[in-house]
Amino acid sequence: MSQGLLPPDPASVGAIQDPGYHVCLPEHCFHAFDTLYCSLTSADPIPPTFPDEKYPLFVTWNTRSRSGRAPRLRGCIGSFDALPLREGIAEYALVSAFRDSRFRKIDRGELESLECGISLLTDFEDAESYLDWTVGVHGIYITFPHPSLLTSTVSSGTPSPLSSSPYLPRVTSKQTFSATYLPDVIPSQGWDRIDAVDSAIEKQGGPGISQKMYGGVSDSEDIRVEVSCWVG
Repeated sequence: MSQGLLPPDPASVGAIQDPGYHVCLPEHCFHAFDTLYCSLTSADPIPPTFPDEKYPLFVTWNTRSRSGRAPRLRGCIGSFDALPLREGIAEYALVSAFRDSRFRKIDRGELESLECGISLLTDFEDAESYLDWTVGVHGIYITFPHPSLLTSTVSSGTPSPLSSSPYLPRVTSKQTFSATYLPDVIPSQGWDRIDAVDSAIEKQGGPGISQKMYGGVSDSEDIRVEVSCWVG
């Protein structure tokens, strides 16, 4: 589950009513903001008080538009390893702010325009095929080989997520790629399941890679889609 909000007043963050309740809390986002603020200003951090349970997690930074348009992605990185929440949120708040290669580093002047999303990942399940998941409910984690390494294809009645093209990036050694999308990203882009898988392959494998014909390989073991949904 994700929560997005502007940095709250520390004094307004109340006590957690039920420490055993598994949910994304406003305090998680505040901790991310506080970590980023202290990194940019050298202020002293406020110790977090929420339960320090372990979860795979992602931290997303967005920039709010003054004109009322949809927020713009500013950074999103996380880990599929279960991390203690206090340390993990602090670590990936900074990693996603400063080390997302798609964007320049967030600076102090942007703090007031930022909003934060914390995603705690639960209920992982393997998909039977690349279409075995629900848009708006599941996030997807996909692993796949570079198409130039495929020696054969398997006939299948399931539609291929890819289309044909003569272009292929060169690969000199065996490579396996992986990519992920959080649950809210896919409907926000207006994608269906095939669009999302196609985009994930293109995003991680490089421009043009999704244009290689895989045939029916999506139903074989050459493309493995691991579907996960997470709730807070």
